Amino acid sequence: MSIAYVFPGQGSQFTGMGAELSRLRPVATGIFARADAALGFGLSQLCFAGPDAELNDTYNTQPAIFTHSIAALETILLSGEVDAPAFVAGHSLGELSALCAAGALSFEAGIKLVRERGRLMKLAGERASGSMAAVLGMEAAVLREVCEQASAQVAANNAPPVVLANDNCPGQIVISGGKEAVAAAGILAKQRGAKRVAPLPVSIAAHSPLMSSITEEFTAAVAATALNTARVPVIANTTALPITHPDDLRAELCAQLTSSVRWTDSVKYMAAQGVTNYVEVGPKDVLSNLIKRIVTGAETRAIG
Repeated sequence: MSIAYVFPGQGSQFTGMGAELSRLRPVATGIFARADAALGFGLSQLCFAGPDAELNDTYNTQPAIFTHSIAALETILLSGEVDAPAFVAGHSLGELSALCAAGALSFEAGIKLVRERGRLMKLAGERASGSMAAVLGMEAAVLREVCEQASAQVAANNAPPVVLANDNCPGQIVISGGKEAVAAAGILAKQRGAKRVAPLPVSIAAHSPLMSSITEEFTAAVAATALNTARVPVIANTTALPITHPDDLRAELCAQLTSSVRWTDSVKYMAAQGVTNYVEVGPKDVLSNLIKRIVTGAETRAIG
């Protein structure tokens, strides 16, 4: 039996996250306290008590999920009840949690980089607002064609394109980009047989070319962050292949901003290497549900 630790991304947050974990486990209390000290404000109280609107601000959401994930990880490691992983992987933001779990990124350096990532992604949305939508019941190859067609339709208006942002699992894919292109893609997707197109309540176009306005700033932040060789292979979002070298980790973090999250392919890769058990480390069980739809018979456990 081989195990992978997987870490969730934005959308898994909820008011109250980490409160019970911190109450029951001193090691988790310590992680939240370290986050407060590193950021200079009460992130722990925001996680435990909200308010929702503040917690759901990208600037706060990202460090909140990162902190909760690492608090849960430290609890697992201290318990000794879960075997060490053969691989780690994270969905979007969760990739930074995975780097921390693999020993490539310290918690303090990680929380500061995650906070800056959230700030910059919010800034990108202010510079050029976009949108995202979940498309259900359509194959990735067909939806990619739809996105190309929609992007071509709006190009005459100099409108930003739409791309596949998250290939989450068979039949559940998120598209992202300019509002006009995303709307056009939604119409075309329904015409091509999509079961449902659901706009997401966001103002940023994550994992799309609209994030390119912050690439230079985020690259500088990544370059200034100390990274070590990962002790456990990290499955990269952009390639669905394992990486460990600091140069590859830096390149991945930067490329990920504007590239698709290949979660389906990432899970398939780990399964092909013999992984049968997936431990989701962080709030909720979003990834566990996706994994069950990707790999028949996969055993999942959400610890948060």
